[in-house]
This record gives sequence, structure tokens and C-alpha cells, in this order.
Amino acid sequence: MGDTAHVGIVVIGRNEGARLAGCLASVASSGCAVVYVDSDSSDDSAAIAARFGVELLQLDRSRLLSAARARNAGFVRLATSLPGLRFVQFVDGDCTLEPGWIEASAHALAREPRYAAVVGHLRERHAQATPYNRLCALEWRSPPGKLEDYGRFGGIAMIRAEVFSELGGFRSDMIAGEDSELAVRMALAGHAVAKIDRAMATHDAAMTRFGQWWRRAVRAGHAIGERARLNGRSHVRDCVHERNSTLFWGVVLPLAIALSALIAPAVSVLLIAGYPALAVRVWRARRRTGDGRAEAALYAAFIVLGKFANALGLLSFYQRRQARLIEYK
Repeated sequence: MGDTAHVGIVVIGRNEGARLAGCLASVASSGCAVVYVDSDSSDDSAAIAARFGVELLQLDRSRLLSAARARNAGFVRLATSLPGLRFVQFVDGDCTLEPGWIEASAHALAREPRYAAVVGHLRERHAQATPYNRLCALEWRSPPGKLEDYGRFGGIAMIRAEVFSELGGFRSDMIAGEDSELAVRMALAGHAVAKIDRAMATHDAAMTRFGQWWRRAVRAGHAIGERARLNGRSHVRDCVHERNSTLFWGVVLPLAIALSALIAPAVSVLLIAGYPALAVRVWRARRRTGDGRAEAALYAAFIVLGKFANALGLLSFYQRRQARLIEYK
């Protein structure tokens, strides 16, 4: 069994349906203990978990439902039932783990004590089905190596149990961005997180409508605000640049355009030109990373549009009005 002898798997989900069945099927042959944590699903998720014979832990609405809360609860259950637990693989119910990933990631952690967590390549299942799925596929694309951009660290990861426990796990009061925030705390504690050159999982965004993408971008803006508040003053300066960029492009510049349109229309036209200039800059950056022309153009256009959705989420965070999940599925 090697490095996987002390590995546990936490699967989380909420109304994932058939996607959950695919997820559980992908972990069933791992030989690892599996806990499925359900966040008050109204579909047949509990029955699906029972069919696969995995341990079921059901959360209720007595406290804020969040991916962070679900993952933490799953970890506690594993740590209680497996005293020798060394590594925990977290996976969302809309993903399927790739064959060989558990062994490869556990081996990477066993070989490199400085690594607190590792991730691998994430593939989008239906990347060409909609532009929104394609955007996810482009978002997942990044080279292997030590992660310096902690936004690249997601909730699908193999994490060293000792470090997870020492740091208190994910912040259960965060509705988004809790995965990247944990990576920042790992770095601040002197640990490293890395992406290894192995296929990790296949993700199913299932975004078919613009409104789904928009809500996901709003959620990202909320996460930017919270991450900047929590760790923005550290030497990592987490999400400070993203927060300032969101405020400028999504709030300050639109207000300046509206004001100048009333008193100096020519100035407003010049200010509006800032958005295509931003798109060109993003397009060139994506081309340098290897994106095709069409891919880079799609990504750049939605980065610009996303500034407005991000701004709504950021302002919602500042107003402290958001006390529930922002779901896009």
C-alpha cells in the first residue's frame, strides 16, 4: 500500500446528483477511507452515498453552510476514525479523481517534507460545450512547480493532516476563497504548496447560462475582499492587488465615466477606452502563456466584464450583507 496506507478522502457536495455518483466511483477503488459530507442536499445525494458504501455525514442549516465547513467536518471524522492519518485528499462532488493521483500525490508529500499540500492538473470535462466552461478550462491551466500565486490552490488537493490540524483547517465562516486562504496561511507558517506534473481530477462546471458565470464572478469578488482583509497586511499581501484592481475597474472608473459624461463628454470617451486597453493587455499576457488567439480573446473579454461582477461581490463583502452561499449551479 506504500504511501497511501494512511490516506483518507473527504468528498463534499450539495445537490450534485449524477456528478456525485461519478465522483464516488472514482474514489471507490482507492482503498482509502472515504467520508462524504453533504450540505443539506434536496436531491438523492444521501442515497447515492449509501449505494457506494461510503460514510455519510450530513450538515444542516443550524450554522452557515460552506465548502470550508464541510471539508473541516470530514477531516475531523477521518482523524477520529484513523489515528494514523497522514494525508487527506479533498475532492468536490462535481469532480472525478484521475487514476494514479492518490498514489502520486501521497508519494510527493512523503518525499518532500516541506510540502504541506500538493495539487495537480485539473481538466474541465465539457470545456467546448459553452464559453463559460471554456473559461474554467483556461483558469485551471498553469505550469507545475512551487505555487507563488495562491489563487491557483483550490479545494481539490492532497494536504498533510498534521499541518491541516495545526492551522485549524479551512476558515468555516468563509463562503468562498477558503482554499486559497489556507494556502496563504500555510506559506506564512513556513510551509510550501506545489503543483506536481500529474493529472489530478476532471471538473464539471456545468455552466450553460451567462447568469451562472456572473454569480460565480460575484462570489470571486466577495472572496477577494475577505482574503485581503484576513492576510492583506501580511508580507504575502494576499489579494491586495486584486482588491485594488477590482475597485478601480469596477467602481472608480465607472463613476468617473458617468461624472465626466455630464461635464466633459470627450473625457468620458477617453476613460471608456481604458477597458479595451485592459483587454489587450490581458490578451497579450495570455498569449505569452501559450493560449491561442481565440482563447486569449475570450479570456480577456470576460476578465474585463468580470471586473463589474467582482465589484458587486466586493461591495457586498464590505457591506457585510452576504451571510449565505453564492451558488451558481
